[in-house]
Amino acid sequence: MNSDSNPKTHSGTKTALPRLLIVDDDSDMLLMLRTVITKKCRCEIEVADSGDKAWSLLDNWRPDVILTDIKMPGLDGLTLLNHVKQKDPTVSVIVMTGHGTIEIAVRALREGAYDFFEKPFDNDHLLHALQRSLERTDLLRENRTLQEKLAGKAAHVGFIGTSPKLTRVFDLIDRVADTDVSVLIRGESGTGKEVAAQALHSLSSRKAKPLVAVNCPALPEHILESELFGYAKGSFTGATRDKKGLFFEADGSTILLDEIGDLPINLQTKLLRVLQEREIMPLGHTKPIKVDVRVLASTNQDLEAKIRQGLFREDLLYRLNVVTITMPSLKEIPEDIPLLAEHFLHSFQKEYNRPDLTFTPAALQHLMTQTWKGNVRELQNVVKRAVLLASGSQISECDFVNPSHAAEAVKSPCPDFGSLTYNQAKEESMTLFSQKYLTRALENAVGNISVAARQAGIGRQSFQRLLKRYSIDASTFRTGSANNS
Repeated sequence: MNSDSNPKTHSGTKTALPRLLIVDDDSDMLLMLRTVITKKCRCEIEVADSGDKAWSLLDNWRPDVILTDIKMPGLDGLTLLNHVKQKDPTVSVIVMTGHGTIEIAVRALREGAYDFFEKPFDNDHLLHALQRSLERTDLLRENRTLQEKLAGKAAHVGFIGTSPKLTRVFDLIDRVADTDVSVLIRGESGTGKEVAAQALHSLSSRKAKPLVAVNCPALPEHILESELFGYAKGSFTGATRDKKGLFFEADGSTILLDEIGDLPINLQTKLLRVLQEREIMPLGHTKPIKVDVRVLASTNQDLEAKIRQGLFREDLLYRLNVVTITMPSLKEIPEDIPLLAEHFLHSFQKEYNRPDLTFTPAALQHLMTQTWKGNVRELQNVVKRAVLLASGSQISECDFVNPSHAAEAVKSPCPDFGSLTYNQAKEESMTLFSQKYLTRALENAVGNISVAARQAGIGRQSFQRLLKRYSIDASTFRTGSANNS
């Protein structure tokens, strides 16, 4: 066993080369792999002629990728895989197997292997897989570091998801939360703009006082004005007492102006004064009142278009738009859909006393293929209805039916063929069959496209084209993987 370079440099200040550990009890195979990989891949290489020697290395030499044979005396490849996954799940493990042991390789995939190769294998294919596995490990470790930094805060304020886009959003929230700058939160309906506003408040020094939220389009202009800025007793008919107003109530705290795009022009002018002067002028008062309020605003509208139409003040947008946070739609973060669905399932399990209810893998895959015009809010409603109506202990695709009305419903994977023409029913049946067949094939192969295609009796490229056609993401069926082969 020997090394290409000093392992101590791995933790030095300079960027270290990635590390590869090759494990095989065949010395000729070790020599061949080392020679081939060294020519094409810039990495430190360590070799071990048994699983036991490889395991003893891990405490002092942390590899990024392990390439291991399965059948070895003593600690075999599967046991080594399990030990490695318990010790450090970010390590990518590729297994090698002899002819006739594909079932063992599939088992390895189920237990967390990144990929497998049947001997003899194509060197270029192996090198490509090694490069992807090194990138995967680097990504997982980078994400884990970031998630460890943000996860506690994000979970505390209601953020569910680990996608890069959502992580970047929360990172921005974390950086600007404890400041007094105005923030404009943009995004489609149902993307969690209120959650972002609450996070900004909860992570600030103003969190001791409650966030004050105002739904701008919910009240007529004259009522909204008095609600926002208050009035003095006798200032108009019916004003029998002083009213402080929500800006005054939010003194020392944060105010959220929800759907700011619907704020009337007259009130936009008064809001601009609040932002500029940090003071309000209640109706009937002759002197302004100083307030210390952090202003957040949210919208799902195109404010720039409203400015061109004369419906929104450009100077107000500049004042509100010191920092913009754009909440991603579910279409942009499909990888977070299973996490959100499981989160909602857990909540509704308790609420409706269905503790044993679970999703089938195909059900989660189905959720990932939907358009979700209502985003997180629509997903929540769909899961809630499935929890209420599921007849068995598992939620399947057929349990996702119309939550409200057809225009906003999740398309049911179990159509009523009686309402369709023959050709429509035939096409729908073929689509449903293909989705179910491909999903089941990927489940059996743990997301490995090569294995699934082989078991389906079609070429790998043809299988990939079918996955693309039916919007099926193979990586969601992988255990402990960020990518698919």
